[in-house]
Amino acid sequence: MAYNLLIVDDEENVISSLKRAFMDEEFAVFSASSGQEGLEVLAKEQIQVIISDEKMPGMSGAEFLSEAKKLCPDSIRFMLTGQASIESAMKAINEGEIYRFFKKPWDDLQLTFAVRSAFEKFALEDENRRLLETVKRQALELKSIEKQFPGITDVKRDDDGKILIDNLTQDEMCEIVQLCERDCLRLSDETD
Repeated sequence: MAYNLLIVDDEENVISSLKRAFMDEEFAVFSASSGQEGLEVLAKEQIQVIISDEKMPGMSGAEFLSEAKKLCPDSIRFMLTGQASIESAMKAINEGEIYRFFKKPWDDLQLTFAVRSAFEKFALEDENRRLLETVKRQALELKSIEKQFPGITDVKRDDDGKILIDNLTQDEMCEIVQLCERDCLRLSDETD
């Protein structure tokens, strides 16, 4: 998956400086000079990490990040600010769920490290969501198999640990084996 960063700031020199700081990174950098323009980028592109200035004309950074959260709820959001008031910081945290704050002027190395960490966090959370969906799907399939073959998920073993299968015909056992083989192949394809 290609990763994308969005920078939203009304000062062109800030955008240029941030782009220079990230020019050697392995993610694409998009920029917008207002909150509204930033929302337009979010509507068109898959953005994983967002850096927004707090003080912008029209839409504040807190307002923008709150709207960005609605469009891209899984995105990781940063706030850049020259002078953060406690009220604006609380609003940004509560409404936009900010991952990190950085004060202008920022340290390029610290900000770059934080953005890399944000992309890693996004990747891990994305993988967790994918695995959770796989587990949910498998649970539904297991329920379906249990409905078709009642008692199949109740494994009985003899004293030597061998699995005992009661009341299944040869055809039913072959069908179960075929279902298992199909699922194993599909799971193998999903993990490749």
